Amino acid sequence: MSAASPIAIALDGPAASGKTVVGRMVARKLGYRFLDTGVMYRAMTWAALQAKINPKDAAKLRGLARERPVVVVFGEDRGVLVLVGGVDATPHVREAEVEQAVSLVSQVAEVRDALVAVQRRLAQEADIVMAGRDIGTVVLPDAPVKVFLTASAQERARRRHAEMQARGDGTTYEQVLAELQRRDKLDSGRKVSPMRPAPDAQVVVTDGMSEEQVASFLLALIGRKLP
Repeated sequence: MSAASPIAIALDGPAASGKTVVGRMVARKLGYRFLDTGVMYRAMTWAALQAKINPKDAAKLRGLARERPVVVVFGEDRGVLVLVGGVDATPHVREAEVEQAVSLVSQVAEVRDALVAVQRRLAQEADIVMAGRDIGTVVLPDAPVKVFLTASAQERARRRHAEMQARGDGTTYEQVLAELQRRDKLDSGRKVSPMRPAPDAQVVVTDGMSEEQVASFLLALIGRKLP
């Protein structure tokens, strides 16, 4: 932790824009914590599915957010565990059912309010790179550095499809593209905290750039922005 107030880097963008990989690279280089806030929404979604709650049932989701608080634990190896009501949801956050339902759960205002409160507390504890959809606009509007990473849907689908193939997942490119476009529509069109760049965010279009190139660009930007 810095001697002064902790520094927060806000990193936003759509699904498969490279936020997690690049954010983790930047955080490691700076010696900061890294948090992909999406895993918190995924963890809550998994908990809802385990409780047999319909992702469209806002009333029950509100109750779940009140009754089963989310806790983020940072490990010494910079890994992150996400507990929901004391249960470790981390191994389940990439399951297909969670992927399908997370945008619906994320639209519930009370769910977002509960998780945003946790995210803000974490930003007060230590220097952090925080990635998500609304970090610069809602969670940390006063962050000294705000970046919005984006790329074409086709480029993002190509990246995500390659990752899934490496894991042995047989989902086709066309299915991945359709799912990303569905997620984009839900995330950008929701009434609560829609996905969009903050007015003072640096928008970075990453088509044709490697993860290393994007990370180097962000580190240079951060170096210019911070004292």
